[in-house]
Amino acid sequence: MSKNKHVVKGKSGGWDVKSGGVAVAIQTTQKDAIQVANTLAKIDRTEVVINGRDGKIRDKNSFGKDPYPPKG
Repeated sequence: MSKNKHVVKGKSGGWDVKSGGVAVAIQTTQKDAIQVANTLAKIDRTEVVINGRDGKIRDKNSFGKDPYPPKG
């Protein structure tokens, strides 16, 4: 099973794309990291979780098998 992709502020000052807790890409800007994460998530059919500078989740994008019709 593929892991969700997380965009988080990296220790080096850039932005990391993580999968399963491991950095799979490091980008200079959050925008670039989100693009990489979206591409990987589309391939793996998983979700992208975007964290802000404060570490809190600010957005999510799903590229997986969403239920239809959606629940709720």
